Amino acid sequence: MFGERITGTYGLFLERLRDADVRKKAGSLLLGKMIGLAIVLFLASKWYLPTQAYADTAPALPPPHINAINTVWTLVAAYLVFCMQVGFVMLESGFARSRETVNILVEGIADTCICGITFWLWGFAFMFCPGTPWIGTTGFMLHGLPATYGTTGVPLLAYWVFQYAFADTCSTVTSGAMIGRCDFIGDLLYSVGVTGFIYPIIGHWAWGPDGWLANMTPIPFHDFAGSTVVHTIGGTISLAGAIVLGPRLGRVFKRDGGQPMKPHDLIIGATGGLILWFGWYGFNPGSTLSALDSQGIGRVSFNTTLAACSAGLTALFYSYFKGQKWDLALTVNGFLAGLVAITCPCYWVDPEGAFLLGIGAGIVVVWGIDLSLASGARFPWGCSRPANTARLLRWGPTRARWSPGCSTAAD
Repeated sequence: MFGERITGTYGLFLERLRDADVRKKAGSLLLGKMIGLAIVLFLASKWYLPTQAYADTAPALPPPHINAINTVWTLVAAYLVFCMQVGFVMLESGFARSRETVNILVEGIADTCICGITFWLWGFAFMFCPGTPWIGTTGFMLHGLPATYGTTGVPLLAYWVFQYAFADTCSTVTSGAMIGRCDFIGDLLYSVGVTGFIYPIIGHWAWGPDGWLANMTPIPFHDFAGSTVVHTIGGTISLAGAIVLGPRLGRVFKRDGGQPMKPHDLIIGATGGLILWFGWYGFNPGSTLSALDSQGIGRVSFNTTLAACSAGLTALFYSYFKGQKWDLALTVNGFLAGLVAITCPCYWVDPEGAFLLGIGAGIVVVWGIDLSLASGARFPWGCSRPANTARLLRWGPTRARWSPGCSTAAD
């Protein structure tokens, strides 16, 4: 009985084996299992098998010029700034029409990936390495650069991650102004243009070791965390793109009896704005590049918070005064405007200055929106105007500089 069962099973196996489709599937399954087994064996031999230990093979301590605390601080700040990409796509998706959501998401992800490659190949060299007053000419692909950034004790690669997050932010600011009117190929092309050329070259002028703005006499140009270098560049490119592309289909302006297009999901938009606010605590305090500067970190965090709060409340109450309506969209735009405005001088202004700066930003962003609606500007609500209006309020582009080697102080 048992022998008959074995014979029958063997016969069925031979019959199935004659089927080409079965052979193909069985071969694929076997190949997948072999690949998986090889990976498991490799990982086991690499990390889990014991190795012979000697007293003189203890892991070497990091070089004394590496400051572990500053390195962790800079990387955590970089991760916070990178999380702003989530805020951007949510803000733009919420304030745009639902049919534009997928394009916003894929453009934001593609832009982030493109920025990483271009900023590694040549963007960082253009921006932070010596060359001419107009552009860096060394350090391509990070070759030939010192192991650490200046005197901060932060490894160069950690500093690159921080600056990459800033470059990605600049390009994403741009995308909000062209929602629904730029195809995907156009998105890819301007991403390369912004992250690979426009932002690094102009950034070199202000933050490069030999940039002409940074070395102006008698008073050099200063921008602590990027109101000018990040937000002005992003806002200006946004304005140029909106002018060239024209208004969205179906857009009727106030001068023609129309009103702004309604956001398709204010919950997503407002949540994205709050995520951006959270990410700003990496943007501004992280620009100190030093966790040991406890006074500076506290001051920058406080000023960032106060400016955002005063700007948000100003926009909220000003919009109610104008239209007898508590406007969530304008409130979100308001605190974003306050964050943009405080970014440049956040290290130096006192609390009263940050409070007043936020009030000014909240008023100016409402004026900017009214002007754009009356004149026929093309921005979706909340996607680009804060960068274009609040940057006008920064109190003199001021910024502390670090100059040794192939870099200046962090954004």
